[in-house]
Amino acid sequence: MKHKLFSPYTIKNLTLKNRIVMSSMCMYSSNNEDGKVQPFHLAHYESRAAGQVGLIMTEATAVQPEGRISYQDLGIWEDDQIDGLKSITEAVHRHDAKIGIQLAHAGRKANVKESFAPSPVAFNASLKEPQEMNKTDIQNTVISFQKAASRAEQAGFDVIELHGAHGYLINQFLSPLTNLRNDEYGGTPDNRYRFLKEVLKAINEVWNGPIFVRVSGNEYHKAGNSMDDVIYFADQMKQQGVHLIDVSSGGVVPAAIEPYPGYQVSYAQQIKEGAEIATGAVGLITSGNQAEEILQNNRADLIFLARALLRNPYWPKQAADELGFDLKGPLQYTRAWTGG
Repeated sequence: MKHKLFSPYTIKNLTLKNRIVMSSMCMYSSNNEDGKVQPFHLAHYESRAAGQVGLIMTEATAVQPEGRISYQDLGIWEDDQIDGLKSITEAVHRHDAKIGIQLAHAGRKANVKESFAPSPVAFNASLKEPQEMNKTDIQNTVISFQKAASRAEQAGFDVIELHGAHGYLINQFLSPLTNLRNDEYGGTPDNRYRFLKEVLKAINEVWNGPIFVRVSGNEYHKAGNSMDDVIYFADQMKQQGVHLIDVSSGGVVPAAIEPYPGYQVSYAQQIKEGAEIATGAVGLITSGNQAEEILQNNRADLIFLARALLRNPYWPKQAADELGFDLKGPLQYTRAWTGG
């Protein structure tokens, strides 16, 4: 049997050597509130590339200083941050892996001095009430995403992913739970999609590589977006040139979530089939057999791993051994990887 997990995957003008993706995970390791790359980041990302992950996604990288989840987040809001990010892309490329950057704005979930959101409603009692964005704020943020995309190209990234999940700014515009506006950016699904539509249009003017969008496939609230809404948004994204939907869930409003192995895979499958677009599955995927089953049954196109890769940077080798696949590793590790 041909192992799909270790087969190449081409998306637009980019070919990944396998279907294993390191999911975006905040590391909270920048110093001095400058959003710049630190030595930890280089070790963190390069080690997973050496471990033969096909595509590495950076942590949420803020397009504006007020859009950070914390003061320790990576940033891409100014040119001085490009060189550090370039050092990461160069390190990952040394191992024949590809790298994407997740462009993000936390909106009302930004734990900084001032936060901004579609509507002035706090996420919970521990986060302050955000300022409602006026149209100038919205347009400035769209421009910030565009400038960040241009910097990502200069830094050598292969993929851009927009963070439209987990209750961050794009998700806040999309969700009726957080978007209470009565202008052209609120109300109907078309209006709630308008902000993301403008961001994608702006990015497409400066970026020619693959574009992913991370979405929350379930908002865990009866008044939130339904799967039909999410599929509608995914279809609109496809028409704007988005190549893959990275499907997670939750984070829009406080909710009790009981995860289990593969608990989000069905959302990826529904979006893949409903919008006829490539998807990535994430959520307690821990074994090679589990990942292979998802791919063989066409439930998703890429496998996004988070905690499994924090525990083991060489998870691809573990999965290959499990599946009986001869995975070539770094030359320096040949004696250990081949068992010689």
